Amino acid sequence: MTILLLGSGGREHAFAWKMTQSPLCEKLFVVPGNAGTAAIAENVAISPTDFEAVKALVLKENISLVVVGPEDPLVKGIYDYFKNDESLKHIPVIGPSKLGAQLEGSKEFAKEFLMKHNIPTAAYDSFTAETVEKGCEFLETLQPPYVLKADGLAAGKGVLIIQDLEEAKTELRNMLVHAKFGTASAKVVIEEFLDGIELSCFVLTDGKSYKILPTAKDYKRIGEGDTGLNTGGMGAVSPVPYVDAVLMEKIETRIVKPTIEGFQKDGIEYKGFVFIGLINVKNEPIVIEYNVRMGDPETEVVVPRLKSDLVELFLSVADQKLGDFNLEVDPRSATTVMVVSGGYPEDFEKGKVISGLENVTDSIVFHAGTKLDNENVVTNGGRVIAVTSYGDNFQEAIKKSYQNIDKLSFDKMYFRKDIGFDLI
Repeated sequence: MTILLLGSGGREHAFAWKMTQSPLCEKLFVVPGNAGTAAIAENVAISPTDFEAVKALVLKENISLVVVGPEDPLVKGIYDYFKNDESLKHIPVIGPSKLGAQLEGSKEFAKEFLMKHNIPTAAYDSFTAETVEKGCEFLETLQPPYVLKADGLAAGKGVLIIQDLEEAKTELRNMLVHAKFGTASAKVVIEEFLDGIELSCFVLTDGKSYKILPTAKDYKRIGEGDTGLNTGGMGAVSPVPYVDAVLMEKIETRIVKPTIEGFQKDGIEYKGFVFIGLINVKNEPIVIEYNVRMGDPETEVVVPRLKSDLVELFLSVADQKLGDFNLEVDPRSATTVMVVSGGYPEDFEKGKVISGLENVTDSIVFHAGTKLDNENVVTNGGRVIAVTSYGDNFQEAIKKSYQNIDKLSFDKMYFRKDIGFDLI
């Protein structure tokens, strides 16, 4: 079959790497892709949110499955676009409906869903520019640090955690009145801070059944020791060593099951990934957020641990036969380290030539922000490359990733040298 994958990051390269291993995948198109996907699939330079252009490609190339990587096309309703189009409705889209995608598209929608279905989450309230002073009063009722979340999509940067009350009030006004994150912060959710260790739980659902994928933990801050600004993620580890059977059972019964049942009760069509951002507070799992796609860079450690055929897995979702699918997982650990552009997550330069890729051995290189410039692979984003390795434990895997990163170079290249530091 011919398959279309939407997206251009490390997550999409990992999907492409796995799907092209399937005997069912005759041809793979990636929109728009990167230098990594160009080596194993055919990139098409259109936007994943240009649904008319996507439709034209699907019909021209006789594509029979569409896999959506990033959140934007989902929040904008690509699932519904296909479903409501006579010439496209027979083609399955892996991803939730527009209503389901609101779990990520609106922090307020997500919090209301969690509360409605009695899923453990932090206490919260939401505010707009009109109620900004009420928001400041609400902050006074909380203990520091204060958590401010832009309601809409802000490319992973719309969450502020602030120690000082006056600074929190100032930032709330910046977000609501001065549009710090544009329209994404026209509404802001304020919630209580939870102190614990974060982890990610990934679930694939066909709307009725679900499979829990391997656990992972990513590292969001730019600086070592989890300091500095938030990024899209600087590295990841799978499985998470401290997640035992007892915690996993709590996650499944208190969070995963009521989430999938909530979709059914609320009439939400959902055939795709649910990323559940959790915090483990004294061995009690509490939901921080939902995303409606796989995480990045967690995909770069979760997908390599799947032994099952990924295309078969997606087809079982499309046909609502996921309950019958036998998901096999590699028992080894996998780790990934993100190599990023100097200056990221603030201003950085693109177009730096990357050298040493051909020297990497015993690790998988997933391209994130790269493109081909003549014969050269050059940087084309903040997060440039993810180097993923296997090991009998995460320490062994991480060592391999660092050994191979030493073979890579580009101007102002940066990476964290302490991924997994808190798990030792």
